[in-house]
Amino acid sequence: MSTEHPESAVPPPTGAGESAPAPTRRTFIATSTAVGGAVVASGVIGGSLLAAPEEVAAAEAPPSSHVSLTVNGTRRTVTVDNRTSLLDLLREHLGLTGSKKGCNAGACGACTVLVDGQRVNACLTLAVRLEGAEVTTIEGLAEGDRLHPLQQAFIDEDAFQCGYCTPGQIVSGAGCIQEGHTGSPEEIREWMSGNICRCGCYVKIVRAVEQTAARK
Repeated sequence: MSTEHPESAVPPPTGAGESAPAPTRRTFIATSTAVGGAVVASGVIGGSLLAAPEEVAAAEAPPSSHVSLTVNGTRRTVTVDNRTSLLDLLREHLGLTGSKKGCNAGACGACTVLVDGQRVNACLTLAVRLEGAEVTTIEGLAEGDRLHPLQQAFIDEDAFQCGYCTPGQIVSGAGCIQEGHTGSPEEIREWMSGNICRCGCYVKIVRAVEQTAARK
């Protein structure tokens, strides 16, 4: 009869001088999952989440401001994202789509409007910085059914082709005339150089501005 004893399924106890075996990848993941679940569960059972839904929504909402300005003679007050450009305010909030979004980088002049009588690129101007300002767009140049003299000159001189840049060209030209930079065709070209016409109607545009300034 054999006197051998079967091997125990339980590993022998670790001696005081022996180090514990390193945890395996499986035991590490299982332990981490269990601990993490316990922490989350304790937070929920305790009745408090890390952040309430309304707090999360408030944190994610972009900062906004009220701005009041006069656009084409009408006082307007709107609430806009602080990052909103004057161009987007005009087009998206006020429905004034005459000012065009061309390059959206201040390089083409299609979005030119007058702010307190000065020409600006609306795409580069923050709306929240215009509290109390007076803005004139292409829609505000005419007086009722009577076209602005420069608008009529553009028609008379056929100073446009596709028409996309025309609103910015006319507003810029009106500003150029108000500023007194119309002493010669060369001066007009210099002070209108920020407005690009991809159709190449520059000669007729200059002529329209020159004739309008001469009648003033």
